[in-house]
Amino acid sequence: MPQGTAHTQPQKMARKKIQLEYIIRSSPSILFEFVTQTSNLAQWFSDYCDAENDIFIFGWNGSFQRAKQLEWVEDDYVKYHWEDSPKDEFFSFRVYKSEISNETILEVIDFADAKEVKEQTFLWDKQIEDLKHAIGA
Repeated sequence: MPQGTAHTQPQKMARKKIQLEYIIRSSPSILFEFVTQTSNLAQWFSDYCDAENDIFIFGWNGSFQRAKQLEWVEDDYVKYHWEDSPKDEFFSFRVYKSEISNETILEVIDFADAKEVKEQTFLWDKQIEDLKHAIGA
């Protein structure tokens, strides 16, 4: 048997699921429109947004990313998948009323490299501030 160097697979970076919740002063139905309608998404999530069927095109500073809308439950839940992301990853928004405080809650689920969770959380915090401003909350 020939001797050679051992080959190791490049180690895949560990990815973490991030789940965040934000209180938004808005009715659930209006908030849901801001996480599903292209004209509203372009006010806070991206600079540009368009859709054809279930494919959404988001733009930031002249670069574009495509995401497929995987699930949609009116006034409740929407789930997207970036075309260049691992198959089992997604980002989603769930809108609901807190049973305790009766406040409208936006739950965000996303994925990030383990070492970028804090940075990704900060980015979502900023995005949600932009959302609150767009809604007038």
